[in-house]
Amino acid sequence: MDIIENTKMLVRYKAWADDITFSAVSKLPSAEITKQRKTRFGNIVHTLNHVYVIDDIFKAHLSGEKHHYTARNTDNHPHLSDLYKSQMTINRWYIDYVDSLSEELLNTIVNFQFIGGGDGAMSRLNILLHVINHSTYHRGFVGDMFYQIPAIPPANDLPVFLRDIAEG
Repeated sequence: MDIIENTKMLVRYKAWADDITFSAVSKLPSAEITKQRKTRFGNIVHTLNHVYVIDDIFKAHLSGEKHHYTARNTDNHPHLSDLYKSQMTINRWYIDYVDSLSEELLNTIVNFQFIGGGDGAMSRLNILLHVINHSTYHRGFVGDMFYQIPAIPPANDLPVFLRDIAEG
């Protein structure tokens, strides 16, 4: 499998994992998804909102557009159902974006400004890998918060995705 095909698979994995995570979160008692916990972003929805914000920031970088964010999360998070829709929309954008790339474009450098200040420069591939890895990292935090409820988080790792698409 070449780099383009691997990248296509990985953005689809991210969309799948985000979808089953949001689906599982939406089945939790509403008080549990906003309950304050000892975690970086305070609760489940605000953690998922951070993932969306970072996805949106890097979408702007990849598109050569400005974004409106001044921090890596917003002060308040949207309702879970609205955030779920926004996340699925941006995941579709990433899939379509990767589907349109050539290997040459995948390796081009994108210059941007970090939220905290300073110049950034990454290849499109490295930006995409960051977006994929970043969401995986924070889904791990969400999984930990499931166990605090207690509830069982969805199995959303890459081998499960690969098995499910092979069977699908």
